[in-house]
Amino acid sequence: MQKTDDATMIDGVQLPLEVGMKAKCKWRDGLYRLARVVDRREGQESRDPSKWKYYVHYYGFNRRLDEWVSLEQLDLNTVEVEPAVEIGPDGKPLKKRKPTAEEHDSDSEHAEFDAQELRVHEENTKVKNIETIELGRHCMDTWYYSPFPPEYNYCKKLYFCEFSLHFFMRRSQMLRHLAKCRIKNPPGDEIYRNGNVCMFEVDGKKEKHYCQNLAYLAKLFLDHKTLYYDVDLFLFYILCEIDERGAHIVGYFSKEKASDDGYNLACILTLPAYQRKGYGKFLISMSYELSKLEQKVGTPERPLSDLGKVSYEGYWTRALLLLLKDSDGTVSIRDLSTMTAIKVDDILGTLNRLQLIQYQKGQHVICAAPKLVDKHLKAAGSAGLVVDPNRIIWTPYNAEREYDNLKK
Repeated sequence: MQKTDDATMIDGVQLPLEVGMKAKCKWRDGLYRLARVVDRREGQESRDPSKWKYYVHYYGFNRRLDEWVSLEQLDLNTVEVEPAVEIGPDGKPLKKRKPTAEEHDSDSEHAEFDAQELRVHEENTKVKNIETIELGRHCMDTWYYSPFPPEYNYCKKLYFCEFSLHFFMRRSQMLRHLAKCRIKNPPGDEIYRNGNVCMFEVDGKKEKHYCQNLAYLAKLFLDHKTLYYDVDLFLFYILCEIDERGAHIVGYFSKEKASDDGYNLACILTLPAYQRKGYGKFLISMSYELSKLEQKVGTPERPLSDLGKVSYEGYWTRALLLLLKDSDGTVSIRDLSTMTAIKVDDILGTLNRLQLIQYQKGQHVICAAPKLVDKHLKAAGSAGLVVDPNRIIWTPYNAEREYDNLKK
């Protein structure tokens, strides 16, 4: 290590590193990957520049993998300085070059942002404010920034009551709350139970505090533009595992009470501790089963996250091809939509992606050879946890009925 008058130098690099610098960083698989310094902070035990921590984003990877790293994880021989903005002869900034394939990030859930909106969004949410949460028996690392009240920011770990979703900065506070908490399930109507799985419908207007807490929790794992502070307009469907201690939240989806765009789902989340158990597929399937009971076709609100897109494409593939496989005669696109409650546009997109449709003489024709159908079904994977429609006890939301109840 070499020290100059005002700075520390290591391998010819001045420390601490500046925000915007790029370097290869040792990732969890042991390989070095190109990363950009998003933020930095002094070491807790020393002001030595070599002890600073750096919050990095790995190029080509979703922001949920951003993390704090130490200097030892960075290869200083690969450090690149963010180039200064060049000014042209007319005094205006020159256009930046297009990013290379290595630098490009495929965050499709931000596809609807223009460049300015994306910059603002990433600046406001660039660093995770909460690093881990404790919820019931599980501790989970968070993925994204969530706009908790200022007093909760940067406390590193939050403790949630899994029944009321109240959150606390200290475990002792949560334990005192649990000693007084009498509820053992989400505060809504149970609409489904099968074995140890159940689902509750919670009205955002009636249970505003619970639903706002759910939104804070969900935002830690969803990189969406908007957090719905106004939960009055939404219904929340909470999926739980049930045992002798109560109903433990696994995930949820929300939907607008009245959607002009025909959305049957706004947000969807399976908590990390419960992923890879088929619950995400269950939530998607349930949203369509409710659409069938409403006698409507539905579609999820866009944009879809990368994980959401994979899940929906798998669901649409299974739902449509199973019908085609069991069909004896000709089935139209409209028939498929009626039977599955899937929007026509989503059906066409799925069949086009699978190359099972052709446009002939002014109309779409489904060309589904049995062997090709079986191949795509196998690639789509299992259906996960299956919804039993006969176990759903539910009445569609009725705004007029709700208004009459308020007048009583």
